[in-house]
Parts: sequence; structure tokens; C-alpha cells
Amino acid sequence: MKGNQVPQDLVSKVGETFESILKETDLIRKENSEDMSIGRAISMVFERRPDLRLNGLGHKVLQWYLCRMEGWFAADADTISLKCWDQEELLPGGHGLMVRGYKPVINTLAKGLGIRLGHRVTEIVRRYNGVKVTVEDGSTFVADAAIIAVPLGVLKSNCIKFEPRLPEWKEASIKELGVGIENKIILHFQDVFWPNVEFLGVVAESSYECSYFLNLHKATGHPVLVYMPAGQLARDIGELSDEAAANFAFTQLKRILPNPTAPIQYLVSHWGSDINSLGSYSYDTVGKPHDLYEKLRIPVDNLFFAGEATSADYPGSVHGAYSTGLLAAEDCRMRVLERHGELDIFQPAMDEETLIPILISRM
Repeated sequence: MKGNQVPQDLVSKVGETFESILKETDLIRKENSEDMSIGRAISMVFERRPDLRLNGLGHKVLQWYLCRMEGWFAADADTISLKCWDQEELLPGGHGLMVRGYKPVINTLAKGLGIRLGHRVTEIVRRYNGVKVTVEDGSTFVADAAIIAVPLGVLKSNCIKFEPRLPEWKEASIKELGVGIENKIILHFQDVFWPNVEFLGVVAESSYECSYFLNLHKATGHPVLVYMPAGQLARDIGELSDEAAANFAFTQLKRILPNPTAPIQYLVSHWGSDINSLGSYSYDTVGKPHDLYEKLRIPVDNLFFAGEATSADYPGSVHGAYSTGLLAAEDCRMRVLERHGELDIFQPAMDEETLIPILISRM
């Protein structure tokens, strides 16, 4: 917090300690039949292994490692399930930054599709012979089947009415899966005044006070830093105006870098309050089984579900959303083929003016 760089050997040493702590939490998981939070498990580790406690700067760096873990789930350690936190599969290979964002991917996948933007869905009615979708302006669309790919936070808000109601087991999976928040406060500066590293970490006495900045200059050449708060900190900052949020992020930067120049532009995300997301991505909450992801993916009649919150292997990720989208599309295709026999489902059954896409989402 005083602008001094933490020695790299201390960072590495504390990282090894954090790995040891997580291994100890695995022993606690095996010893206890009931679930608990990863935060509670870490406290128990310190009780039985006081040698893993750190003091001074080491303690602050350890809190930063915990902050990074919370950022992975977009949730606080006190709410993350010990039983399930490490159940996802990690893809091989290194990390990369999509410097142009996901737009090139989306544009490629969208070629040839009749996508309608600005059609926020309010009601989905399913019948044996099809699905009727109503949007905010009262317009309706009819299809043989539908793929529901809206964010988990939107499903939780009940702003989309299902008629008839979804089965209890489906509603329970929506209710019990956690949805976290990680926001981004993008600061654009006139010039670069920070070191050429991937990110700048802020160490402190608690994980809530810790934070980090992603250095976009290293990848893009533009003088931009991205402050990335998660969990409760993200919720608290989300209550601020964009200007106040940007000032908060700049204040954090001033604590670790001497004489920084003020940003010339800023951009603030509000995933928690954005009506089209109402959260960032899903995570396992305490006491709830990991198979909730799979239950959320299971079709209901001619409604099929996709998205990161339906991926048991890759929750909270773009590849989880993409892979479940492929599964849902194939399931939907087979459903339509089954209904129409040998009918080519890509042959328009209506005139061009009334033809609508099978895939309906809020994106």
C-alpha cells in the first residue's frame, strides 16, 4: 500500500504456502461429511497448522492470493463451497488475451443467422406442438422449440415468465446455484507510468482490501489499466456512480505507484445491476451439490438450456457456454427432426417475413 514492490522470492514463497493451505483444506473436506465454505476451512487449517500462519508482509501477500481465488469465482471465500470449488476441469495451455474482444468470434458464429437484437423476452409458453415467445413490446414469435441461453442471474430474477411453470427440480437448480460478480473499471491514461508487467497487485490486511489491475498496455500498446474487483467489493463499488467508481480505482492505484497522472477516460461495468446479466458467472455455493449445473442443462419438453451455468465441466467460462450451446443445438435439432420426420428443418416452413430463429437469447 506504500508503493513498495514486494520481493519476488516472497511472492513465490507465499504462493507455496497457499498451495499447502489448500491441500490441508482437502483433508478437512474428506474428514467432514457436511459442506462448509472454503473460508471456514482455511480458518480451520490455521487452527491445526499454526506453522502455516504468516505475519507482516507475508500475511498481506497471502490475502492477495485469496483475493485472486475469489476473483476466479467472482465470490467471497465465505460463500464458496469447500466440497465443490475444484470440481471444474481446467483446459491445457496458457492464458491469452483477446485484444479485439469477442466480437470477431460472435460475428463469425452469427453468419447466416436471423438474429434480432433489442428483443428482451418476458414470457415463454410451451405447448406440445411448439413454443411461443413474447418480448417487451408485446410481439410474439412461434417456433417448434427454443434454446434458453440467458444468464443465470436473469433466470434467478424471474423476469421471464414460463407458462406452464418449470418443474420444481429445475426451479431449485436455478435458485441454488450461486451467481458471482466481478466488475471491470477501465482507466485510460495519457501516458504509461507503470512497470511492464501483466498485472499490478495491491496487497493488504484482508482479501477485501486487496485488488489488482490488468495491464492492457503490455498486450495492446494502449495506456490502459483495468481494475477488477470481485465479490462483496464488486457489489459495494457497484453502488457507486461511474465517476466515483473510477475515482476509487484510481485511489487504489495511487497507493501503490508514486505520482500517477489522472485518467483521461474511464469505463465501468455493472454486471450485478445490468438487467441483461444480473451477475457475472456462476459458482458452487455452500451445501449445494455440483450436479445442479447438469440439472439446469436438462431439457424440459421442447425447451433446451445452454450457457456457462449449465456446464458441469467448465462453469463460469466462455468455453462452458459454447460447448453447452453446441449440445443444446444438437438436442434441439433432433427434437425437431423427431417431430417432423424427414422434413429438412432448414427449409423455411413460413414465408421470409415471419421466419424466426430457433435460438432465442438476451444477448
